[in-house]
Amino acid sequence: MIAALLLAAAAAAAQPPQPMTPAVPTPDHANIRYGPHERNVLDLWFARSARPTPLVIYYHGGGFRGGDKRTIPVQLLSGLVKSGVTVAGANYRLSDAAPYPAQMRDAARALQFLRLNAAKYNLDPQRVGACGGSAGAGISLWLAFHDDLADPRNPDPLFRQPTRIRAAVVWAAQSSYDPRFIAKLFDTDQVHPALISFFGMKGPEDVANPRFHPLFEDASPINHVRRGGPPVLLYYPQSSEPLPRNSSGNEHIHHPKFGFVLKEKLDRLGIECVVMLREQDPTPPFERYVTFFLEKLGRKGKP
Repeated sequence: MIAALLLAAAAAAAQPPQPMTPAVPTPDHANIRYGPHERNVLDLWFARSARPTPLVIYYHGGGFRGGDKRTIPVQLLSGLVKSGVTVAGANYRLSDAAPYPAQMRDAARALQFLRLNAAKYNLDPQRVGACGGSAGAGISLWLAFHDDLADPRNPDPLFRQPTRIRAAVVWAAQSSYDPRFIAKLFDTDQVHPALISFFGMKGPEDVANPRFHPLFEDASPINHVRRGGPPVLLYYPQSSEPLPRNSSGNEHIHHPKFGFVLKEKLDRLGIECVVMLREQDPTPPFERYVTFFLEKLGRKGKP
């Protein structure tokens, strides 16, 4: 037994060290409260500039059931900050606390809070983008295409702030959260469990309940696309190979077909949509993400 353990230790020592994922740097401001719920908090990493800077907000993934703002990819964060773009990371209510539309409304409120406090944080409120993966990708696309939620007559100045953004960069994105749409797109009757809690359903059988249909439709970014929408970049780490009939939710929820169907609609309306696939770039193209934001937010150049 001892000899076997020694051999195993020697073999492990002979392996080259594995690269460690760099830690997210400490934000300049942490857990700034933008709303009443305990998860209505955001972090800020400042770009050093005498002039107001563009802003990119990161919305985390996690199936609307988990996740945290500190999961922002370090390469993306550092590339943006070094290029003169301030970055925010925002938490939002999860589906165990409140179903849709709480998540999107919280994301919009975080954006409105930052616009209201633009002077305090040296931000240019006109040059704002959003990014995120999976659930955070859906939130970013929803903000990109949804009608402006600004309420000019609201007595609270926060809610008078606009909610539209200038660009979005997303990965593993869903362009629709409508289980009926997904069933047709993938020829499946399997519903991802995250969608059940997201909409406050009791089970897959509630997909047929007309009470939920307006929520399905409103939650889906593709339904809000209108001419004049902002440019978007989508990256898919999942292979674009076709899936078998009746694929599970875990198999299809991050499939590039979500991007293909969105791009088809955006192309018809003349809205720029870049879809990048794992087959083209097996690792997340963080430099391309940064360059895209610099181009669309008004700062030319590379990180």
